[in-house]
Amino acid sequence: QVQLVESGGGLVQAGGSLRLSCSASGIAFSLNTMGWYRQTPGSERELVAGITSGNRTNYADSVKGRFTIARDNAKKTVYLQMDSLKPEDTAVYYCNAGRTRFGSTSNGGSDYWGQGTQVTVSS
Repeated sequence: QVQLVESGGGLVQAGGSLRLSCSASGIAFSLNTMGWYRQTPGSERELVAGITSGNRTNYADSVKGRFTIARDNAKKTVYLQMDSLKPEDTAVYYCNAGRTRFGSTSNGGSDYWGQGTQVTVSS
């Protein structure tokens, strides 16, 4: 059974930092591309950052230079370091296993999601 468990969300003032973590079980973590997505009410879920098994990364333009994605295969955990947070970063953040680092699915590929963690940035 695949489980992705996010943690680290919360309330922070604009300009502050948070680090999200996503712990995985039930998958061959080191072989999977991992990603962070976010969603606000009434909007579609959007890619924030992705990282391949070979540590190639991709970021949404809106977070480039502020967010950093990283993975620890020994701990089966992917991280999202979020700095210089802005109110528009407020969203529920989801961890994904299996999509490409650009956010697309592949035929027959994995597509697993965590339950999400709320990030709220106050102005």
